Amino acid sequence: MSNIWGYRPTVAHATDNALTGYKVEATDGSIGKVDKHSGDVRAQYLVVDTGPWIFGAQVLLPAGTVVGVDEENEEIFVDRTKEQIRNAPQWDREKHIGDARLLDEIGRYYGSTRF
Repeated sequence: MSNIWGYRPTVAHATDNALTGYKVEATDGSIGKVDKHSGDVRAQYLVVDTGPWIFGAQVLLPAGTVVGVDEENEEIFVDRTKEQIRNAPQWDREKHIGDARLLDEIGRYYGSTRF
């Protein structure tokens, strides 16, 4: 994928639509709800509160992992499995806001052709 930090042209959603609160579905089940999303053109992403799935952790998903948005049912679909998301570099909002090194690491992980 050429830009993991941008939504795919095939993913239709209103750019002014706040995705906060939408349920997030991996290819093999639900992973949580969107706690925050960034619409910054250079770094679009979702912060997903995983609740009890990963001991209350949050994960950062680049917008390029999104394959669909169902605005009517408030659901977002990503093209990764729960295991792939669980194995991603750990992200903590309190520690990593503005951490360019970690964003690069996450981008490399999700931008990998191994998926």
